[in-house]
Amino acid sequence: MKGINAKWVYLFILSLIWGSSFILIKKSLLGLTPFQLGSLRTIFTGTFLFIAGYSTIKTIEKQQWKWLILSGFLGSFFPAFLFAIAETEIDSSIASILNSLVPLNTILMGFAIFKITSTKRQMFGVIIGFIGTAILILKGANLNPNQNYLYAGFVIFSTIMYAANVNIIKRHLHSVKPLTIAVGNYVSIIIPAVIILLCSGFFSDTTFNKPDFKMSLVYVTILSFFGTALAKVMFNKLIHISTPVFASSVTYLMPIVALGWGILDGESFTITQGFASIIILIGVYLSHRPKA
Repeated sequence: MKGINAKWVYLFILSLIWGSSFILIKKSLLGLTPFQLGSLRTIFTGTFLFIAGYSTIKTIEKQQWKWLILSGFLGSFFPAFLFAIAETEIDSSIASILNSLVPLNTILMGFAIFKITSTKRQMFGVIIGFIGTAILILKGANLNPNQNYLYAGFVIFSTIMYAANVNIIKRHLHSVKPLTIAVGNYVSIIIPAVIILLCSGFFSDTTFNKPDFKMSLVYVTILSFFGTALAKVMFNKLIHISTPVFASSVTYLMPIVALGWGILDGESFTITQGFASIIILIGVYLSHRPKA
């Protein structure tokens, strides 16, 4: 598969997987607290990755560990908890929409900190995509006036960390294989996750007797394998074969998938939101359109 085609295939598959993650988080929270969900998601994902690629750890060079640890906390550990906390107050589709701030943060952070250049066309495409995202946010606020949008700050904070992670991988871990990066990330964060789980009250009758507890475990297992373990490796591969901006543009397509799940789950969807989704797709196209 040629590089130019492969990156679009990865982008499409990741959009489907991660776009479905938000509804899985919402369903997992029916029987788990945000800290239990974040911990279990990290532990399950780490277990899957260790089984698949534990032997790759020996290929990691000493000087690469500091970047793998930083990447693990910024790209996986903290967002797992922050998104769970956010979705206790805002809809899963709104969380996915706010997540579309990642490409803008990626460009700004890449330029300001990591000295990664972006073209005017990329900047324009990201701005167009951001306009579509803004329309979706405003419409969502109108449809859900009783939601506490202060919790949206948890998602926005996560987008900043995601943007930093994308640039770290591109600049400092480009020579490391995608699976190795993912395994190295979770070697760094699985023990803190276990500690948080032990302190979260998970191992108690109160948790085990919740009506939705068993199904929540099913949802978080699916979320961990597909939405985190498999997707993490694919995302690292996408960063390697494309650019940080292109890789982060998966967040433009995710809201469309998430909105689809939202409709099936009883959330509202309007013509304006459909129009905004089209604007987002145009932004993706303009951001990555080859030079004439």
